[in-house]
Amino acid sequence: MNSDFVIAVHSLTYLAHVQGRLATSDHIAASVSVHPVRVRKVLSMLRKHGYIRSKEGAKGGFLLGCKPDEVTLAELYRLTSEGSIKPKWPNPNPQCLIGAHIECSMDGLFITAERQMEQYFGQFTIADVLDNVQRRSEIGE
Repeated sequence: MNSDFVIAVHSLTYLAHVQGRLATSDHIAASVSVHPVRVRKVLSMLRKHGYIRSKEGAKGGFLLGCKPDEVTLAELYRLTSEGSIKPKWPNPNPQCLIGAHIECSMDGLFITAERQMEQYFGQFTIADVLDNVQRRSEIGE
């Protein structure tokens, strides 16, 4: 998993929270605590896939372009991080029994783990994340 997933979930949750109001990439970046350029890269990807809309100009910004209860975390994982569970293997010794076969032997495990994680993430939506954030803020966590 990479930070684009976290930024995507955070951004969509933020936009769901301020639903109907424009939010600038600077406001979202301040909430995420990352550089606005990183946020703009992820926002661009989210806009390209229809999750958000943007308004250009001095009074521009971003709006949610989807229903928070219809966007699963699995969708966002696939969009931002699919394939990231599998590590990059070093160049093992092909003359060694283990070195020659370890990567292909482990591939199936990583593929299965990723499918299970996607299935788990498929149970949760942006609306669920926002509800959880709001609930935690009410109890002071």
